[in-house]
Amino acid sequence: MDDTLRADVETLWDYHHLHHEPRPTDVGVGLGSHDLGVATYTAELYHARRFPLVVFTGANAPTTVDLFPRGEAVHFREHAIARGVPATAIRLEPHATNTGENITFTRRLLQDHDIRSVTLVSRPYQQRRAYATCRKLWPEVDVVCAAQPHTLDEHIRSIGDADRVINMLVGDTQRITRYAERGFAIPQPMPAAVRAALHRLIAAGFTKRLL
Repeated sequence: MDDTLRADVETLWDYHHLHHEPRPTDVGVGLGSHDLGVATYTAELYHARRFPLVVFTGANAPTTVDLFPRGEAVHFREHAIARGVPATAIRLEPHATNTGENITFTRRLLQDHDIRSVTLVSRPYQQRRAYATCRKLWPEVDVVCAAQPHTLDEHIRSIGDADRVINMLVGDTQRITRYAERGFAIPQPMPAAVRAALHRLIAAGFTKRLL
């Protein structure tokens, strides 16, 4: 990755990190994706007593069907159980195919629980979009966003595909404004430097995840 490209990727990477202060919440929601590190970190937070209840949410997308043929939530649940999270502490939401459905279906699943606060566990660069979506679709809960505390290089190594990570970063950044415009999420500020980095990466050909 040349220096100019790296600077723009780092700009987007930093933008999506919300740096929320960790605090106890009523439930931890692991958002399904291609990144099994979400399940790993959800298990770590459960053992750290950040929440007593876990929901894994997610069906499949074209980017995950080969990795998790029985569905993202199912595989995440098994991964967490293998890391010591009791099966009785986990609820499964296996139908969602996007972040809006992750939030909506999880809210429905927990409607008989007194949920006032939620920790959303996601890919590192999904934090801002997950937060904006939850604030729109589940506005009555207090939201904390969390992700594995990886650097960009550590995350790329864990995924094993820099091109994929950059394309996902570009797509998630575009969705911040597009989804707010469509009423799927609350608006989020986007500094001029972030917009400029996004446009340069699109011009460089990182367009696979654009809407």
